[in-house]
Amino acid sequence: MLGQRLEVRQGQGLVITPQLQQAIKLLQLSNMELEAYVEAELERNPLLQRDEPEAVESEAPAEATPTSETELSFEDGRSSAAEEAMDVRSEDAWGEPSAERTDAPADAQPGLNDWSRVGAGGSAPDGDTERPDTREATLWEHLQAQASAARLSPADLAIAHTLIDMVDEGGYLRGELEEVADRLGCGLERIEAVLRVCHGFEPTGIMARSVPECLGLQLAERNRLDPAMQALLENLDLLAKRDMAGLRRACGVDAEDLAEMIGELKALTPRPGAGFGGEPAQTVVADVIVRPDPAGGWRVELNADTLPRLLVDKRYHGVVSAGARSDEEKTFVADCAAQANWLVKSLDQRARTILKVASEIVRQQDAFLVFGVEYLRPLNLKTVADAIGMHESTVSRVTSNKWVATPRGLFELKFFFTASIGSVDGQSTHSAEAVRHRIKSMIEGEGADGDVLSDDRIVEILKEAGIDIARRTVAKYREALRIPSSMQRRRMLRTG
Repeated sequence: MLGQRLEVRQGQGLVITPQLQQAIKLLQLSNMELEAYVEAELERNPLLQRDEPEAVESEAPAEATPTSETELSFEDGRSSAAEEAMDVRSEDAWGEPSAERTDAPADAQPGLNDWSRVGAGGSAPDGDTERPDTREATLWEHLQAQASAARLSPADLAIAHTLIDMVDEGGYLRGELEEVADRLGCGLERIEAVLRVCHGFEPTGIMARSVPECLGLQLAERNRLDPAMQALLENLDLLAKRDMAGLRRACGVDAEDLAEMIGELKALTPRPGAGFGGEPAQTVVADVIVRPDPAGGWRVELNADTLPRLLVDKRYHGVVSAGARSDEEKTFVADCAAQANWLVKSLDQRARTILKVASEIVRQQDAFLVFGVEYLRPLNLKTVADAIGMHESTVSRVTSNKWVATPRGLFELKFFFTASIGSVDGQSTHSAEAVRHRIKSMIEGEGADGDVLSDDRIVEILKEAGIDIARRTVAKYREALRIPSSMQRRRMLRTG
């Protein structure tokens, strides 16, 4: 029979409110996107004001009374108004109890959590309203995209990013490879191997260290880098002097062949990076700075230049509230006050969360900072999330589009998360990068007598060393390192 009845049921559910969606979005914004968001809020909300200490100090008299503008603080209880204005609980928005947010992490270093007195964040120059996604890709972005698609290991990708940062507008690599090897803590041979991979990027000839090397890369692609042409590249000074007789002697060719070779050189591009325009590549600004602590360990600090500092103008709020007459005006003023308080609180919590996650990552990867890329530890989001009492999704959002400046260079926070490979005893793990390096070392140590290691033999050697790995994983790592198969290597040894 059909009928009607009244029942009471109790259940749990997650409601994604607009403010919760905005809080999640704010957490994963990069510093440039955050600056654009803050600028838009400053234009939309009349109760928000950017704090500019220099202008305030120059205009305020010495005996001025304290202003009624509320400065961002978690110590004087003023943030309670912002918390009350949110339509969700703070622990639902940020994934951790509010009581924990006001306390410093157990492993935090003294003086690193107080960022309330940092300077104002940088803003775009007046009149510069061009968005990064409305222009063509720069040379730096073009090379970064190719490096990400080159199937390099995390350590080699970090080396490639460092080399790309040294490329000038013409496409030439400026700087010494020995300096890069010393800074990253790895061998010069590895830097040169990564550079050879980068020489395969488009446009051809990019990241060369000299004009002859740039032209040689382009000729090699056309299969025209024969000994005579190589000799011509080594004697470009004679070509500049128009010493044709000297060039014919150096190259061992007659006048007709020399003219043809010079014509081929004229068809090449001596500045492969010039086709990307004169706009300089945009520099990545670090969100977190890691410095050696004189007392030992590392100091993890937020970059003050990437932290917008906002004030809620309570004086103006009182004026407009008193002048509001209609319900529509009163609603608008109340909404602006709630949004302003929410934004101030959210910016503070965003910075504290980034600092907390970055401090734990630095603690986990201390060996990398001390010894170099070979000592990256296996690390995943869950390990960091459990250590700091947050959800994995929160850690994932924090590490997206966030950069950290270390003595080893500038890295994205996601760089420090590397896969792990189990051991035979099941009690320990090995970093995937360390295993890749061991495979590469074993293959490079193959003798010229034809003793080539197959993938199965490499698996046996690794298992004898306590590393539990499958044959298909060895093959995947070998292909990622651009190492030919054992059959191809054996054939290459036989042919000399």
